[in-house]
Amino acid sequence: MANPPSGTQWQLTSGDVEAVVVETGGGRRSLAVGGVDLVAGYPVAEMASSGRGQLLVPWPNRVRDGRYTFAGQEHELPITERSTGTATHGLVRWEAFRPTERDDDRVVLLHTVHPRPGYPFALEVRVAWQVDPRGLTCSTSVVNVGATAAPVGYGAHPYLALGATPAARARVTVPADRVVHVDPDRLLPIGTEPVGGSTLDLREGPELGDRDIDNAYTGLERGPDGCWTVTVETGERAVHLWGGPGLDWVQVFTGRSDPTALPHGHPAGIAVEPLSCPPDAFNSGEGMVALEPGATWAGQWGIEVGRVLG
Repeated sequence: MANPPSGTQWQLTSGDVEAVVVETGGGRRSLAVGGVDLVAGYPVAEMASSGRGQLLVPWPNRVRDGRYTFAGQEHELPITERSTGTATHGLVRWEAFRPTERDDDRVVLLHTVHPRPGYPFALEVRVAWQVDPRGLTCSTSVVNVGATAAPVGYGAHPYLALGATPAARARVTVPADRVVHVDPDRLLPIGTEPVGGSTLDLREGPELGDRDIDNAYTGLERGPDGCWTVTVETGERAVHLWGGPGLDWVQVFTGRSDPTALPHGHPAGIAVEPLSCPPDAFNSGEGMVALEPGATWAGQWGIEVGRVLG
């Protein structure tokens, strides 16, 4: 066949765990254990839809009007989401990554973000994808290879698979005590509040029902290993997404209010996005890292299967 839209494909295997990582955006196209999908990916003959499996560097989510001020200088990014008038999900989603290391169960990819209008900074983005019998781990580092400090945020955009379970019947557990509320038209932050007493409280793993969620959570409870874990449970499986130090936010997106976000015929899933900062962090400064020349930001997250029912 012709070269796939997502470029070169690297298949990773460990036992009955298999994943496919792609050149375009350095993202992950699929992940399965024993032939059962853990993520709602996309076919090799198609482009990634709805951000499936993509990396969000050097900012996740939205920048209001594409404008921000950093170190006393005003910058204007291209508007990439016309419906909200924002710049969304960074600069690397459709860029080519090159491999620097390769094993049966691991691939390491590299991409250089060169200065450009709206983001006149230089970064080296390194992402290592590895599978083991438990699942998949993504380790990312961002190095400032420029001469001045740079604003940096990070996110990833996996959809945890629902299989044949309707979204309303899925149970989602998010161990967070605060949530970012957004305005309904532009999906930009209007305040962060406790989750207690609201339908956005997912600490006890309720069924989604008619909840329509596209919100970032924080105040995440971490385990002894320093990681938080979000779980999506269906009648077929429980899938856990964990995030390590430096990832203090997680976005949950059900896609219910936007039928174009999860096109008909594509695998059903709930986006669970590990983030280093909330939406519009380039303006609020919350969670944004001012990365000095030569400095590195690093973060790690992963997906594991809790059970697969026969």
